[in-house]
Amino acid sequence: MGFIISLTQKLQENANEAYAVPMAKYMKDKFPFLGIKTDPRRTILKEVNALHKDEVKNNYREIATYLFSLPQREYHYCAIDILQKEWPKHFTIEDITLIEKLLITSSWWDSVDPMAKYLLGGYLKQYPEATDAVIKKFAQSQDMWLNRSSIIFQLGYKKETDLALLFSLCENFSTSREFFIQKAIGWALREAAKTSPKPIIEFVATANLKPLSTREALKNI
Repeated sequence: MGFIISLTQKLQENANEAYAVPMAKYMKDKFPFLGIKTDPRRTILKEVNALHKDEVKNNYREIATYLFSLPQREYHYCAIDILQKEWPKHFTIEDITLIEKLLITSSWWDSVDPMAKYLLGGYLKQYPEATDAVIKKFAQSQDMWLNRSSIIFQLGYKKETDLALLFSLCENFSTSREFFIQKAIGWALREAAKTSPKPIIEFVATANLKPLSTREALKNI
C-alpha cells in the first residue's frame, strides 16, 4: 500500500536515537521506539494521510492491523490515531473481533486506554445490545488488559454511563492486587463522579475497594 510505504519511510527518516532510549525506558522497555515525539509524529501522519486519503478511508482496518505488526511503538500510535479518526460511526457488528485482537496486541496502558475508550466504547455505543455479552467476556478473560478495558470503556459516556454495570465491574475486581486494575476502578469511578457525584460517593463508602481505587475515585470530589 502506498500509504504504508510513505508513512514508514517518513517515520524512519525522522527517527532519533537520543529520544528512542528514554521513550522506551518510560514504557518499561516493553517496546522499541523510533524516537519521534507525539507532535512531530502526528504531523508526519497528517501529511502522509493527506496524500493517500482515499486509500486510508477504504482500508483503515487493514492498515492498522499491519502497523500493529511492526515492532516500534510509533507505528502502533499511528494505527490508533487512524482508527480513532476513521472508525467511529462506521463500525460493523463483526468489528468487535478486531477490537479485541488489537486490545491484546502489544498491550500496555498507552495503547489499551485510548482503544478501550474510543474504539470499544464507541462500538458499544453503536451496538448497545452487544454490551452485556462483550463486557462479560472481557471481564471473565484471563487477559488483564481486556479486564481493564471492561472497566474503563465508559470513560467518555458521561451522563450516559451505566452506573449499575460500572459498580458491578468494580465489585467484581475489588479484590484484585493488579495495579492496572485497581487504577482502572478508581479512574472509571472518578470520571463517572463528574456527572454523578452522589452515587459514586455512596458506592465507594460501602464497596470495600482497595485503597488505591478509593483514592483515585474520590480525588476530585
